[in-house]
Amino acid sequence: MPRVGVIVCAIGLVTGTLAFAASSTLSTPAAPAAAPVAATLEPLVVPDVRKQAYVFAKGSLEQDGFAWRVEGSVPGFAANIVVSQSPAPGTRVIADGAPIIVLRLSRNGSYEQEGVPENVSPYAGKRARPVGSAQPKRKTAQATAATPAAKPAKAAPKAKTTPKSRPAAGTRPPAFKVAGAPAEPLDEIVLSSRAKQLAAWVEKHPHRTAANVDHWLYQHTWIVTGAGFGWADGAAALRTLIAVDNRVQKLWGVGAQSEQVARQTLAKVEERSS
Repeated sequence: MPRVGVIVCAIGLVTGTLAFAASSTLSTPAAPAAAPVAATLEPLVVPDVRKQAYVFAKGSLEQDGFAWRVEGSVPGFAANIVVSQSPAPGTRVIADGAPIIVLRLSRNGSYEQEGVPENVSPYAGKRARPVGSAQPKRKTAQATAATPAAKPAKAAPKAKTTPKSRPAAGTRPPAFKVAGAPAEPLDEIVLSSRAKQLAAWVEKHPHRTAANVDHWLYQHTWIVTGAGFGWADGAAALRTLIAVDNRVQKLWGVGAQSEQVARQTLAKVEERSS
């Protein structure tokens, strides 16, 4: 009997200890979860692409994170000139995707409107919303009346870096002159070098994807358009480009039409350069 009493007492002590531990655990408040911190995106500043050839305007918008759409009676052929844009240059817009810039073009009469125009960017965009147009966060009426809305700080324009090796004006004599054609931008590599870089890039991207095709087409259009404008080394660039197009056809199964365009442009360039 004494042994039974000792066992009963031991069981009681263990049960009491477990009950106390459970009670202590339940009564201890859980640490509050840390609130997620939303990442703040810097606004995008709309670049000025007016008076640029459409092919170059597209490149500027893409590099700055914008999408685009052409409106009006003049379609999006590479050599046509941008006459207006919306939103206006310098507008700060919310960076919640690829804001769409609406472009209106004028026809460049020096070039035939051949092929299919590209009136929209190859990727989806969102309606451009200027900074300050979004619905403000919770604000009491009293606070609104007492404190005027702070004007958004003016963002410093993006610095345009000038390459150290930027050639001086006149160091790239054009192969020929075309009335109304824009001058070759000297802060860009010469066309023949661009074509060689494209050839090397294709070898590193042997698989056909939408992004790869878009990159190749963009560079292709730049080289063909620049050569048609009479820019330096246009003929050499086109010969390299034709080889690139042949390689693209073998790797990706596309490019026959682009090769034909490059060959036609090469024939015109060689005729005008002679």
